Amino acid sequence: MATRNPAAFRRLPAAAAALLCLHLGAQAGGPGPDDRYDDRHGGHGHGEPMRPNVLPPGITSLARTAYTATSPGGGTSASTQDLLTAGLGKTGLAGAAPAYADPLNPTALELRRNAIYANYRGLLDITANGGYGRLYGPNIDLAGNDTLGEGLIPGVEYLGYVDVPGGNRRVTTAVQVPAGFDTSKPCIVAAPSSGSRGVYGAIGTVAEWALKRGCAVALTDTGKGMGLHDLSDNTVHRIDGTRADAADPLSHFSAKLSEDQRAAFNARTPNRVALKHAHSQTNPERDWGTDTLAAVRYALWALNQEYGPSVGGSPLKWQRFRPENTLVMAASVSNGGTAVLRAAEQDEQGLIDAVVAGEPGATPRSTYGYGVQQGGQPVAFGKPLLDYFTFANLYQPCAALAAEASMGAELSIHNYMTLTGMNPRAANRCASLAQAGMVSGADTAAQAADALSKLRHYGWGPYNDQMHNAHYGLGNAVIVTSMYVNAYGRFSVLDNVCGVSFAGVDAAFAPALIAPAAKAVSYATGNGTANGAPATVIVNDSVGGARRWDFAVSPGTALADLGFEAAVCQRALFTGTDPRSGAPLTDTSTPTRAQSEAVRRGVREVLASGDLQRKPTLVVAGRSDALLPVNNAARAYTAFNQAVERGRSGLRYVEVTNGQHFDGFLGFSGFDTRYVPLHVYFLDGLNAMYAHLTTGAALPPSQVVRTTPRGGLPGAAPAVTRAANLPPIAATPAAGDAITFNGNALNVPN
Repeated sequence: MATRNPAAFRRLPAAAAALLCLHLGAQAGGPGPDDRYDDRHGGHGHGEPMRPNVLPPGITSLARTAYTATSPGGGTSASTQDLLTAGLGKTGLAGAAPAYADPLNPTALELRRNAIYANYRGLLDITANGGYGRLYGPNIDLAGNDTLGEGLIPGVEYLGYVDVPGGNRRVTTAVQVPAGFDTSKPCIVAAPSSGSRGVYGAIGTVAEWALKRGCAVALTDTGKGMGLHDLSDNTVHRIDGTRADAADPLSHFSAKLSEDQRAAFNARTPNRVALKHAHSQTNPERDWGTDTLAAVRYALWALNQEYGPSVGGSPLKWQRFRPENTLVMAASVSNGGTAVLRAAEQDEQGLIDAVVAGEPGATPRSTYGYGVQQGGQPVAFGKPLLDYFTFANLYQPCAALAAEASMGAELSIHNYMTLTGMNPRAANRCASLAQAGMVSGADTAAQAADALSKLRHYGWGPYNDQMHNAHYGLGNAVIVTSMYVNAYGRFSVLDNVCGVSFAGVDAAFAPALIAPAAKAVSYATGNGTANGAPATVIVNDSVGGARRWDFAVSPGTALADLGFEAAVCQRALFTGTDPRSGAPLTDTSTPTRAQSEAVRRGVREVLASGDLQRKPTLVVAGRSDALLPVNNAARAYTAFNQAVERGRSGLRYVEVTNGQHFDGFLGFSGFDTRYVPLHVYFLDGLNAMYAHLTTGAALPPSQVVRTTPRGGLPGAAPAVTRAANLPPIAATPAAGDAITFNGNALNVPN
C-alpha cells in the first residue's frame, strides 16, 4: 500500500546521510565503515565497501505503492491494479475506456488506470489483425508465444519527481519493480516517454517487454507530460493527475505569472491554457538526456530500498545494487528515442550499458564532413526538428492534394476522424503560398505538385507521400510547431507568439472554457500536446475572431487557409527571415529578431553530440515515417555517430520498409493495407540487445528489412503474420540490404 514521505524517502545531504547510516550500523551491530558486502546474488562478490542508500540529489520520492492484482478487473484500489495494465489485462486494454465513479472528481488510482489504458492504445495497434494479442501484447511471452493469459504483472511502484531550476515544472518519474524481479540478475530499463506524453507514455512500447523480462522500469516524462494550467480558474494537474489550485505544492506545472498578469491576460484572450512542454520556460528538451539518467538513479535507489540490507533494523538501507553490478538499458521510441540517445551521450558515470532507440528525432550538431546517400545518390539530411516541422507546417497541407499523395478511394485519416471538408481549405493554402511566391503553378494541382517536390527536397522521400495527408489532417505539424517554438524560445504563455495560443473550443471552433468533466480526466486522456484533448491550437488573429487553426481565416489573404500567416511567422522564428521576401527580421517585424534569436538559441541547446561513448546501440526506424523523416532523423544521426566515433561506434541501424511513425494508425482504413507494425521490430531490437549484453551474441549489422504490406480491402486487411509480412532482422543481410558507412557517407540501399 502507499507510504507517503517516510523518513527513508526524504532527501538528506549525502554527507549527513552517510554519517547517520554508519552511526546506526555501528550501534546496532550492522556493517560499519570498514565492512565489506559480498552479495553474490546481487552481483557484488568483490568485497566492495558498503554505501548507504541515499536519494540522489534533486529527487523527491512521494510514494511506494504495491499493485498486487493478478486477475483482471481494473478496479479503483491498488489491490485491483497491476504495473502493466492497471488491472485491465489484455482484454480490458482492447476494450472500451473504463468509467469513473464520479467523472467530475476522479481519484488518483482511476486516473492512473485510464492513463495506462490511453497511453498503451495511443502508440500501438490494438486490433487482432494488426498483431495485438498474437505478435505482441500482455499475453505474449518473450519468445512470441501466447502463454501469459491476461498478462497482469504485480509489483511495487515508486512515484517521485525531479525539481527543475525555476520552480514551475517537475520531471515525474515512476519506478516499477515487478514481483518477479530476479536479484541474481538485476536489470533496469530506463523508458522515457515518447512525444509530450506523461510518465506512463512508454508503458506499452518498453515497459511491457522489460517487466516480462523481470527488469525494473524507470519511467519518466522527461519534463513533459499532461501539465495543463487553465488560466480561467487557475487550476493545474497535481503529479498524481488530480486537479488543484496552481499554488498546490505538488503541482505538475504552473505557469509563471502573477495574479494581475493572469487577470489581464484573461481579459484580452479569455479561456486559454498553458501547457507544460510549451510554457515551462525551461526548454525541456535540453534536459531529456539528464532526466533519463536521473530516472536510472532513482531506480537504483528504489531497488536498494526493496532489497538492500537494513541499517540496524532502521528503515534506511545499504546499497546492494549499483551501476557496476546492474544491467541498465535505456530504450524508447520517438522523443523517448531521442532522450535515450542523449542520455548515452551525457552519461558521465557509466550508468547505461546499452541503448535501443525507435524512430528517434535526434538532430546532429553538424552536417559537415559526411553525408547520407540512398541508392548511391546524396539526399538532404540532418535538419533540426523545428526546421523541418516549420517547413512541413507551411507546405504539407498543399502537398497533400498532389496526385502522388492521394490515398485513393479509401478514407483518409482526417475524414476517418471526422475532420471533414478540409480539401477546399488546403487548396486555399496552395493559393496563399502561390500569392506569396512560395510555390509555382497556375492551378491547385500544379501548386500541390510543387509543394510536394519541395518536401521531397527537404528530407522526405516518395515513400512518405501518402502519409502527408494523415499528418496534416490531424494537425501534427501545426501542433508540434506551435508547442516547440514556445519551448525553444522559453516564451511565456503571456507572449502569444505569432498570435497563436491554446484553448478548448465551442461548436463554432472559437476558444471556450474546457468542459469540467473533460478537464477533470485530462491527465488520462491527454498526451501533453494541443491535440484537442482537451486543448487545441488557436489562431488569435483570425478574421471574425480567434478560431481553431483549421478554421482560421488569415487577415492578409482573407482566405480560410489553415492559419497561413501564423505558419509563415513560425517559420520565420527558425530562419530569422521572412519566408515570403527573404528579408531579415528586425526589432519591429513580426516576429521580431530577438524572438527568432531566442528560438534558434534553444534549438542549438538540443543538438546531439553524436558521441555514444561506444555503447552498444540499436536504432530502429520506419522508412515511411513522414513525421520524423529518416533523412533528417535516424539516418542522419547514424551517419553523424559513425563520423564522430570513426570506426569505434557500437551503433547498428535497422530501417524497416513500409514502417511509419504511428502504429496506432494501422487500425484505420487504408493504413492497414499499406503499412506494417514497426513495434514488432523494436521488440526484436530489445531482444537482440539483451542477448548481446547477457550472452555476448553479436548485434545484427545495419540493414534494410524489406517487409510486405498486408494488402486486401481497406479497413479489412488480412491478419499480419511474421511469415507473410515481417521477415526477421538478418544476422547476415544480403549485399543489397546492407547499410554501410564508407568514412564519408552513410549508404542506404534503395
